Parts: sequence; structure tokens; C-alpha cells
Amino acid sequence: MRLSDLRGRTVAVWGAGREGRAAVTAIAAHGPADLVVVDDSANFLTLPWEGPLAEAAPLVTGETGFDRLAAADVVVRSPGVPNTHPWMVELRRRAVPVTQGSALWMADHADRTVGVTGSKGKSTTSSLISHLLTAMDRPNVFGGNIGVPLLDLPEAELYVLELSSYQCADLTDSPRVAVVTALFPEHLDAHGGEREYYQDKLNLLAYGPRTVVVNGADPRLALELGDRAAVRAGSTDTANVATGPDGTPWFHLVDQPLFPRAVLPLVGRHNEGNLCVALAVLDALGVDVVARKDTLALAVAEFQGLAHRLTEIPDPSGLTFVDDTLATSPYAAMHAIDAYEGRPLTVIVGGTDRGLDYTPLREHLAEREITVIGIPDSGPRIVEALAGLPTVRTELADDLVAAVALSRKLTPAGGVVLLSPAAPSYGRFRNFEHRSEVFAQAVADTAR
Repeated sequence: MRLSDLRGRTVAVWGAGREGRAAVTAIAAHGPADLVVVDDSANFLTLPWEGPLAEAAPLVTGETGFDRLAAADVVVRSPGVPNTHPWMVELRRRAVPVTQGSALWMADHADRTVGVTGSKGKSTTSSLISHLLTAMDRPNVFGGNIGVPLLDLPEAELYVLELSSYQCADLTDSPRVAVVTALFPEHLDAHGGEREYYQDKLNLLAYGPRTVVVNGADPRLALELGDRAAVRAGSTDTANVATGPDGTPWFHLVDQPLFPRAVLPLVGRHNEGNLCVALAVLDALGVDVVARKDTLALAVAEFQGLAHRLTEIPDPSGLTFVDDTLATSPYAAMHAIDAYEGRPLTVIVGGTDRGLDYTPLREHLAEREITVIGIPDSGPRIVEALAGLPTVRTELADDLVAAVALSRKLTPAGGVVLLSPAAPSYGRFRNFEHRSEVFAQAVADTAR
């Protein structure tokens, strides 16, 4: 379904946030017979619905909104509306067509798009791809889950998109290059279960992309893909890390050395994998990676990384404080912990409790000397899951600020204090940015 297919039809946009606003503006330009916006979650944080938006579509709030959704020819839901929402269940039962702005956009732009998804690494990898393409004189527009709705993107010859599992779920067109960085259980409450989550995530690959690029080192991803044709980054027949000409780790394309691992400023083995995926995408797009390796090395060295992802905060004490607030699952926290292997480490965990299984984290920490501080809401349950591990010290704190103060007392000189919560931020914080702000302010305040 394309935007042009909505002409003359009754359309209900579900959600009045950033995505919903973009959808109304785009759909209104295509002349629907009737256009309405439904917001069943309005609260004091909701932005006013006024001006051109209100002129284009009236806003219906509360329970009465379902009748407008059910009466529509097409419902365009925002990514934040979960598959498990009772209204979604009923709309499916009634066979009401439901799509998203992302799917409408992709129908017209798939052939010019690199789409990147994954349970971990999609933000860094998509940003790297865009950054490196620009360095290779391949102008592109970067958007998607980073905060720019697809329907707000300008026209361009090439797009690089970060796509969430929610955005992938309703796609009926695959991008030219479809990229998956990792798979592990996430957002199960919104998707309905682990199997449903994987199906929604991998829907990115379901409609004939020209090229599929995946992280070849991810075991669950390999299991889900089976024998499907894909470029498996990290293997010896594509971009990989191996011993270079000076005896240290180098990035390679097949057997051709490109540049030393030390060029990449991002810590962690997982970020090596992210760059391998990005290099494999450039190769798939026809960039002569070997011939332009020197320019690529400069671009890699200049890459700053993204905020809230292993972002180090300077501190006069000699401790290294690290903001990894976007690590909202145990698997993401495990990657972050591995990035600081060999240094004394205190990890602050806890946030919204979605009932996740923390057994994988326990198994990962079984032989590590580490301190773990749990904060509400899920922190006590995570700490309980780690009980009995002889090399893991566990503590509880009343909140994030108290945890930072406690970490200063417990972490040896030269050590690392890592906020990698293994849980989302909502409930006690406005969003993940707010959690980062509180962490940074606590680091500054406790340094005095």
C-alpha cells in the first residue's frame, strides 16, 4: 500500500505523537475522503493538537476512538501502538487493514534504501553506514528510529534507516539492502512473545531485498536465518577482523587488510562486528572498499559514536563513568560488560520490570569479579538472580543517584562504573534521555 492508494478513502491515524503528526501531514496531501486522528493515551505530556494539523484531521481521544478506527477503510498506527493492544486484536478480528507510515513510505522508496534492524547495534551500525557512505562521496539521508519519521524525510537518491521491530512489523516491501545486526528476546510484552518478536523483526527480509547483510557471529540470528542466502559479516569471505601485517588485529575485506582495529574509537567486540557489517554493506553497494581503505580509515577514526551508548563521562577521581542507558535487555548489558573486561567494574542495573529472564546474565557473570548495584524497579530481581555467585558482589540502592554515590565507594581506583540497566527507563524517568541526564548530574554532584 502506497500513500497514493489512500486517495478517496477513509483513514484513521492512531497516535498523535511525532509519527502520527508526520502521517497526518503526508496523508492529507494525498486527498483522503476523510481523515481522523485517534489518541487513546493522551496525558499531561501530550503536545497540543492545533493549527494545520487540527485543520487536516480532528483529534478523538479516549475509548470513543475505537469506533473511528473500526469504521476506517485503513488504520495507520504509530510504531508505539503494540501488537498486543486490545484494539489491535479486535481490528484484526474485524479484518480492518492496519499499516504504518513506515510501510507507506517504504513502498515508494525501497529500491533506494538501506534498512538496518537488530536487537542490539542497529543505531551504531546504521550511523556508521551513513557516515562511511558520505566519506565515499555517496550522499545519503539518515533517518528512522533515531527520531526522524520516514514520512518527514526529504527526497534523496539514497537512504540509510534505523528500523525498530515495531516499524518492521507492518512492512510489505523490503529495502534494497536489508541488514540485521543481532537477535535476542526484547519487547516481548509489545509483540506477544519471543517467536512473534523474531517474526516482526525479520519481516524486514520478507519481501525480496536485493542483498541481505547480517552479523555472522550472532548464533540466534544464524539459527533463525537457516540456509538463507546472506552476506555474513565477520566471516572470512566478507568483512572481518583478523591478524594484520603488523601482528595486531586489523579489519579485512576477505583476505585484504584494510586498517588496524585501533583506528576504530569505539570499545567492545560488538562494535568490531558493527563495523564489519557496515563495511560489508558498502561493498554490497559497489564501493571499492580495498581501493579506498585509507579514506575509510580516516572516516572510521573520526566516527564519534552515539550518545547513551557506552558514552564515557570524564571524572577527576580517575574512575571512568559510562552511560549505556540504551542497554534495555540483559543481552545488551552483557555486551557492555564485555567491553570493559580486564578493569575493575561496577554495573548499575534496574528499571521498568517487564518480567525478563535474567538467567543469561547470571550465566555470563558466573566467573567474573564484578560489583552489581540494583535500583528499582527490576534491580532487586536482577540481584536476586545473581545470588550465590562467589565472584559477584551485589548491593541495592534506593535510586540512580544513590547508586552512583555507592559506586564511588565500592569501585577501586582506575575502575569503571557502568550504567547498563538491562531494563527500560519509563515509569521513573520521562524517557532514556532523562535517565542519562540524571546519571550525568549524579556523577557531577558526587564528585564534589
